[in-house]
Amino acid sequence: MNNQRTNGMQNMPNIRPGGPGGRGPMGARINKEKPKNLKKTLGRLLKYIGKSKLLIIALIAITLVVTVTDLAGPALQGAAIDTIKVVDGRITVDLEAMTVFLIAMGIMFAVSATMSLFQGFVAAKLSQSTVYALRSDLFRKISKLPIKYTDTHKHGDIMSRMTNDVENVSVAISQSVTSLISSVLTLIGAFSMMLYYGWIMALIACVTIPLTITLTTNLAKFMRKYFVRQQKLLGELNGQVEEMVTSYKTVVAYGKERKATKEFDEVSAKLRRCSIHAKVWGSVMGPCMNFLGNLQYVLIAAFGGFFILHPVSFMQSLTIGNVQSMLQYSKKFTRPINEIANQYSSILTALAGAERIFEIMDSADEIDEGKSNITVSEIEGNIKFENIHFSYEEGEPVLKGLNLDVKKGQKIAIVGATGSGKTTIVNLLTRFYELDSGKITVDGIDITDIPKETLRRSIAIVLQDTVLFSDTIRANIMYGRPDATEDEMRAAAHFAKADSFIERLPDGYDSMLTESGSNISQGQRQLLSITRAVLADPKILILDEATSSVDTRTEMHIQQAMVALMKNRTSLIIAHRLSTIRDADMIVVLKDGVIAEAGNHDELLSKNGEYAKLYSNQFAGIAT
Repeated sequence: MNNQRTNGMQNMPNIRPGGPGGRGPMGARINKEKPKNLKKTLGRLLKYIGKSKLLIIALIAITLVVTVTDLAGPALQGAAIDTIKVVDGRITVDLEAMTVFLIAMGIMFAVSATMSLFQGFVAAKLSQSTVYALRSDLFRKISKLPIKYTDTHKHGDIMSRMTNDVENVSVAISQSVTSLISSVLTLIGAFSMMLYYGWIMALIACVTIPLTITLTTNLAKFMRKYFVRQQKLLGELNGQVEEMVTSYKTVVAYGKERKATKEFDEVSAKLRRCSIHAKVWGSVMGPCMNFLGNLQYVLIAAFGGFFILHPVSFMQSLTIGNVQSMLQYSKKFTRPINEIANQYSSILTALAGAERIFEIMDSADEIDEGKSNITVSEIEGNIKFENIHFSYEEGEPVLKGLNLDVKKGQKIAIVGATGSGKTTIVNLLTRFYELDSGKITVDGIDITDIPKETLRRSIAIVLQDTVLFSDTIRANIMYGRPDATEDEMRAAAHFAKADSFIERLPDGYDSMLTESGSNISQGQRQLLSITRAVLADPKILILDEATSSVDTRTEMHIQQAMVALMKNRTSLIIAHRLSTIRDADMIVVLKDGVIAEAGNHDELLSKNGEYAKLYSNQFAGIAT
């Protein structure tokens, strides 16, 4: 029942605007960005990668073999070239030695190719294992977030972090981790081989390194802002698409297609411009690194040729094969830097996405300090609100010192103008939001002392806007009580008058519902929602105009069923149609955050106060 009610309340249209000045679930605070910390993000991401220690060890071992075989190639190539000599003006070739070197090269290339296949497999497994852990932690975190978080953040943006940002991290890990390990090993190996052939030549090869470091550092600082903004705009675009799809009927009904398209195009254009900047500057790194690599190649070729023609005493004699090997090793020395430079855009995109993921993970969990040992079966349903103060936005109070005492089994109706705080009372009772001050007790126990799972399992909510899942009718009915028997489930459906339409469906209770139950009528969705509450057998029942979408005949039957359902249960009814609450034990009229009046229907009409005004206004048209 916990998830059911949580999801249900999220979909209530007036959950934020319930108080004065409410900004709705997509308020202005969404656009604020927290300061980014690249080093911290990278460190946290590396911890996730480090969870797959065996895969990392295997990847390092395989990469080491690939690197060694790769580094052996230039040495064997140089040795093969040196089997060709000029003696007394004649070219001689040591065919036997050349054959040995060529066979060795073939073996090295075959081993390298085979191990590269295993390297790709292990890298993919490491990537998916890391992303699996990251995605699982993110989903668990989302399930623990307070309702306030999902009410004040675009749902499309949250989903973008779960999908796009996680996928970008996956791509970067699968491509970059192997590249980084290979780069480190190749750099060490290539430099060691250059030292072996001549330390002077090794120093010449290092001339371009300071230029490389300076260039990459400055470009990285400049580029990073574009990739962070790119991910933010992508999340905003997903939010607009999600909002458009879920609200499509309303958009079409009001003829706002052009307006929606214009808003989408504006964000899409921003994303396009930002993405172009990100791609352009991301691609600048590669050519710059290639230029520096070619410069290094030219320097080694020039100085190598010079030292062959003009040997020096402090340096061992160079051969053409040695210079060829040096040229190959210089390429291998700069290649890792070039590879990282070419992947830098995807690395930055992944880190920007990881930052957005960790922003959610760093959000505070829903508070649940309840330590009471009370069980659901022990809860009787006595509810007391004592001097309740609450505001969604600081300085804009919704409830101002509200007091209300509800006895076990009472049927209490809560009425008032839009924004008077009717839904807020329910939000506070279920602890979807926390009080600013005051106290709410159930059976004399402060609800902050009752574990939230226990508290919410003792409450069933039937909303005006029903919440159903893409599953069978049976699964939706049994959502709040999965251990119920088939007979109990069918009895609940009969009790709520839902069995007649269910049994007419081709697959009956096994009929699949599409998203939000859109393949059945609104009235049928409400019947299923009521059936779910009947089966849950709650101690406290909350109704939000639960019969508003059914025909008059069905409403009459449901009202009779609701009377039976509310018997011996504490019931809170958020009433919009005052004709449905005539038989309530007490009607509470909210105005300006306090209870303006309380009493039964006849008493309140006789007072000719706020309730009488609401009643006469609602029925003035009918009387006329």
